[in-house]
Amino acid sequence: MKLVNIGENNSVLGNYIAEIRDVQIQKDSMRFRTNLERVGALFAYEISKTLSYSEKEVTTPLGVARVATVDTPLVVAAILRAGLPIQNGLLAAFDHAECAFLSTFRKFGKGDYFKVHADYCTCPPLEGKTLIVADPMLATGASMEEALAKLEEEGGTAQHVHMVCPVASLYAVDHLLQHLDSRFTLWVAAIDEELTSHNYIIPGLGDAGDLAFGEKIQ
Repeated sequence: MKLVNIGENNSVLGNYIAEIRDVQIQKDSMRFRTNLERVGALFAYEISKTLSYSEKEVTTPLGVARVATVDTPLVVAAILRAGLPIQNGLLAAFDHAECAFLSTFRKFGKGDYFKVHADYCTCPPLEGKTLIVADPMLATGASMEEALAKLEEEGGTAQHVHMVCPVASLYAVDHLLQHLDSRFTLWVAAIDEELTSHNYIIPGLGDAGDLAFGEKIQ
Protein backbone atom coordinates (compact mmCIF):
# COMPACT_ATOMS: atom_id res chain seq x y z
CA MET A 1 0.00 0.00 0.00
CA LYS A 2 1.11 3.53 -0.72
CA LEU A 3 0.64 6.25 1.91
CA VAL A 4 0.20 9.91 0.88
CA ASN A 5 -0.04 12.57 3.61
CA ILE A 6 -1.04 15.78 1.84
CA GLY A 7 -1.02 17.62 5.17
CA GLU A 8 2.77 17.44 5.34
CA ASN A 9 3.04 20.49 3.08
CA ASN A 10 1.46 23.80 4.06
CA SER A 11 -1.70 24.68 2.13
CA VAL A 12 -5.23 25.95 2.71
CA LEU A 13 -6.07 22.36 3.67
CA GLY A 14 -4.66 23.20 7.10
CA ASN A 15 -7.40 25.80 7.61
CA TYR A 16 -10.12 23.22 6.97
CA ILE A 17 -8.52 20.57 9.20
CA ALA A 18 -8.11 23.14 11.98
CA GLU A 19 -11.80 24.04 11.78
CA ILE A 20 -13.12 20.48 11.74
CA ARG A 21 -11.04 19.80 14.86
CA ASP A 22 -12.02 23.02 16.70
CA VAL A 23 -14.57 22.25 19.43
CA GLN A 24 -16.17 25.71 19.10
CA ILE A 25 -16.50 25.72 15.30
CA GLN A 26 -17.83 22.14 15.47
CA LYS A 27 -21.00 23.52 17.04
CA ASP A 28 -22.00 24.74 13.57
CA SER A 29 -22.88 21.48 11.79
CA MET A 30 -23.31 23.21 8.44
CA ARG A 31 -19.78 24.65 8.70
CA PHE A 32 -18.48 21.21 9.68
CA ARG A 33 -20.08 19.57 6.62
CA THR A 34 -18.84 22.36 4.34
CA ASN A 35 -15.27 21.93 5.57
CA LEU A 36 -15.43 18.18 4.97
CA GLU A 37 -16.65 18.87 1.43
CA ARG A 38 -13.74 21.27 0.88
CA VAL A 39 -11.34 18.64 2.17
CA GLY A 40 -12.86 16.10 -0.22
CA ALA A 41 -12.40 18.45 -3.18
CA LEU A 42 -8.73 19.00 -2.31
CA PHE A 43 -8.13 15.27 -2.05
CA ALA A 44 -9.84 14.83 -5.42
CA TYR A 45 -7.41 17.31 -6.98
CA GLU A 46 -4.43 15.38 -5.61
CA ILE A 47 -5.85 12.00 -6.64
CA SER A 48 -6.54 13.36 -10.15
CA LYS A 49 -2.78 13.62 -10.70
CA THR A 50 -2.55 9.80 -10.52
CA LEU A 51 -5.26 9.04 -13.11
CA SER A 52 -4.98 8.34 -16.83
CA TYR A 53 -5.54 11.11 -19.41
CA SER A 54 -5.86 11.57 -23.14
CA GLU A 55 -5.93 14.66 -25.33
CA LYS A 56 -9.21 15.69 -26.90
CA GLU A 57 -10.19 18.43 -29.29
CA VAL A 58 -12.63 21.03 -27.97
CA THR A 59 -14.28 23.51 -30.29
CA THR A 60 -14.28 27.07 -28.95
CA PRO A 61 -16.07 30.08 -30.50
CA LEU A 62 -12.78 30.98 -32.22
CA GLY A 63 -11.11 27.70 -33.03
CA VAL A 64 -10.11 24.27 -31.72
CA ALA A 65 -8.18 23.62 -28.51
CA ARG A 66 -6.50 20.41 -27.41
CA VAL A 67 -7.10 19.53 -23.76
CA ALA A 68 -6.07 16.50 -21.66
CA THR A 69 -9.03 15.07 -19.72
CA VAL A 70 -9.45 12.17 -17.32
CA ASP A 71 -10.17 8.79 -18.87
CA THR A 72 -10.17 6.66 -15.71
CA PRO A 73 -13.65 5.31 -14.86
CA LEU A 74 -14.35 6.14 -11.22
CA VAL A 75 -16.61 4.96 -8.41
CA VAL A 76 -16.77 7.14 -5.28
CA ALA A 77 -17.97 5.35 -2.15
CA ALA A 78 -19.08 6.87 1.15
CA ILE A 79 -19.01 5.05 4.46
CA LEU A 80 -22.25 6.21 6.09
CA ARG A 81 -22.92 8.66 7.64
CA ALA A 82 -19.74 10.58 8.09
CA GLY A 83 -18.31 9.93 4.64
CA LEU A 84 -21.15 11.68 2.82
CA PRO A 85 -19.76 15.26 2.91
CA ILE A 86 -16.34 14.08 1.72
CA GLN A 87 -18.04 12.11 -1.05
CA ASN A 88 -19.83 15.31 -2.10
CA GLY A 89 -16.50 17.12 -2.29
CA LEU A 90 -14.97 14.34 -4.37
CA LEU A 91 -17.99 14.35 -6.70
CA ALA A 92 -17.69 18.12 -7.15
CA ALA A 93 -14.42 17.36 -8.94
CA PHE A 94 -15.22 13.93 -10.39
CA ASP A 95 -18.72 14.76 -11.61
CA HIS A 96 -18.89 11.79 -13.99
CA ALA A 97 -18.11 9.24 -11.27
CA GLU A 98 -20.53 6.53 -10.19
CA CYS A 99 -21.43 6.22 -6.51
CA ALA A 100 -21.43 3.51 -3.86
CA PHE A 101 -22.74 3.62 -0.29
CA LEU A 102 -22.20 1.36 2.70
CA SER A 103 -22.65 1.43 6.46
CA THR A 104 -20.36 -0.10 9.07
CA PHE A 105 -20.73 -0.18 12.84
CA ARG A 106 -18.87 -1.39 15.90
CA LYS A 107 -20.50 -4.23 17.86
CA PHE A 108 -18.99 -4.23 21.34
CA GLY A 109 -18.51 -7.34 23.44
CA LYS A 110 -16.97 -7.72 26.87
CA GLY A 111 -14.64 -4.95 27.98
CA ASP A 112 -13.20 -2.95 25.11
CA TYR A 113 -13.55 -5.76 22.55
CA PHE A 114 -15.53 -4.96 19.43
CA LYS A 115 -16.07 -6.37 15.97
CA VAL A 116 -16.88 -4.21 12.94
CA HIS A 117 -19.88 -5.21 10.84
CA ALA A 118 -20.89 -3.97 7.39
CA ASP A 119 -24.67 -3.69 7.46
CA TYR A 120 -25.67 -2.24 4.07
CA CYS A 121 -23.97 -1.82 0.72
CA THR A 122 -24.94 -0.74 -2.77
CA CYS A 123 -22.21 -0.64 -5.38
CA PRO A 124 -21.92 -0.62 -9.20
CA PRO A 125 -19.55 -3.07 -10.95
CA LEU A 126 -15.93 -2.25 -10.09
CA GLU A 127 -13.97 -4.29 -12.64
CA GLY A 128 -11.65 -2.07 -14.68
CA LYS A 129 -12.51 0.99 -12.55
CA THR A 130 -10.81 3.01 -9.84
CA LEU A 131 -12.58 3.06 -6.48
CA ILE A 132 -12.33 5.99 -4.04
CA VAL A 133 -13.60 5.30 -0.50
CA ALA A 134 -14.35 8.26 1.79
CA ASP A 135 -14.37 8.19 5.60
CA PRO A 136 -13.27 11.17 7.74
CA MET A 137 -11.42 9.11 10.36
CA LEU A 138 -9.34 5.95 10.42
CA ALA A 139 -9.00 4.69 14.00
CA THR A 140 -8.01 1.00 13.91
CA GLY A 141 -8.44 0.27 10.20
CA ALA A 142 -11.04 -2.42 10.96
CA SER A 143 -13.98 -0.45 9.52
CA MET A 144 -12.04 0.28 6.35
CA GLU A 145 -11.04 -3.38 5.91
CA GLU A 146 -14.65 -4.49 6.40
CA ALA A 147 -15.85 -1.82 3.97
CA LEU A 148 -13.35 -2.85 1.31
CA ALA A 149 -14.34 -6.50 1.66
CA LYS A 150 -18.05 -5.65 1.38
CA LEU A 151 -17.55 -3.41 -1.66
CA GLU A 152 -15.54 -6.16 -3.36
CA GLU A 153 -18.23 -8.69 -2.51
CA GLU A 154 -20.89 -6.49 -4.08
CA GLY A 155 -19.02 -4.95 -7.01
CA GLY A 156 -16.01 -7.14 -7.76
CA THR A 157 -12.35 -6.14 -7.83
CA ALA A 158 -11.40 -2.57 -8.67
CA GLN A 159 -8.26 -1.85 -10.66
CA HIS A 160 -7.05 0.51 -7.93
CA VAL A 161 -8.47 1.70 -4.61
CA HIS A 162 -7.89 5.13 -3.05
CA MET A 163 -8.89 5.52 0.61
CA VAL A 164 -9.53 9.14 1.66
CA CYS A 165 -9.30 9.48 5.45
CA PRO A 166 -8.36 13.03 6.51
CA VAL A 167 -7.55 12.11 10.15
CA ALA A 168 -5.92 8.74 10.82
CA SER A 169 -4.27 7.09 13.79
CA LEU A 170 -0.69 5.89 13.51
CA TYR A 171 -1.90 2.43 14.56
CA ALA A 172 -4.36 2.21 11.66
CA VAL A 173 -1.84 3.50 9.13
CA ASP A 174 0.73 0.89 10.23
CA HIS A 175 -1.94 -1.84 10.20
CA LEU A 176 -3.07 -1.11 6.65
CA LEU A 177 0.53 -0.75 5.43
CA GLN A 178 1.09 -4.32 6.59
CA HIS A 179 -2.13 -5.81 5.23
CA LEU A 180 -2.88 -4.07 1.91
CA ASP A 181 -0.90 -4.48 -1.30
CA SER A 182 0.17 -2.07 -4.04
CA ARG A 183 -3.38 -1.89 -5.43
CA PHE A 184 -4.27 0.45 -2.54
CA THR A 185 -3.38 4.06 -1.74
CA LEU A 186 -4.22 5.71 1.59
CA TRP A 187 -4.63 9.50 1.50
CA VAL A 188 -4.53 11.40 4.81
CA ALA A 189 -4.18 14.99 6.00
CA ALA A 190 -3.09 14.26 9.59
CA ILE A 191 -1.76 11.25 11.50
CA ASP A 192 -2.45 11.23 15.26
CA GLU A 193 -0.35 8.97 17.47
CA GLU A 194 -2.73 8.14 20.34
CA LEU A 195 -5.75 5.81 20.62
CA THR A 196 -7.89 5.50 23.77
CA SER A 197 -8.89 2.14 25.27
CA HIS A 198 -12.12 2.42 23.24
CA ASN A 199 -10.11 3.11 20.07
CA TYR A 200 -10.93 6.79 19.74
CA ILE A 201 -8.27 8.94 18.09
CA ILE A 202 -6.53 11.55 20.26
CA PRO A 203 -6.65 14.50 19.57
CA GLY A 204 -8.88 13.41 16.64
CA LEU A 205 -12.04 15.43 16.15
CA GLY A 206 -14.86 13.53 17.88
CA ASP A 207 -17.73 11.68 16.19
CA ALA A 208 -17.77 13.08 12.65
CA GLY A 209 -21.19 11.61 11.86
CA ASP A 210 -22.81 13.25 14.89
CA LEU A 211 -21.04 16.55 14.22
CA ALA A 212 -22.23 16.59 10.62
CA PHE A 213 -25.78 15.28 11.02
CA GLY A 214 -26.75 15.24 14.70
CA GLU A 215 -26.61 12.60 17.41
CA LYS A 216 -27.81 9.08 16.66
CA ILE A 217 -30.84 7.57 18.37
CA GLN A 218 -29.47 5.03 20.85
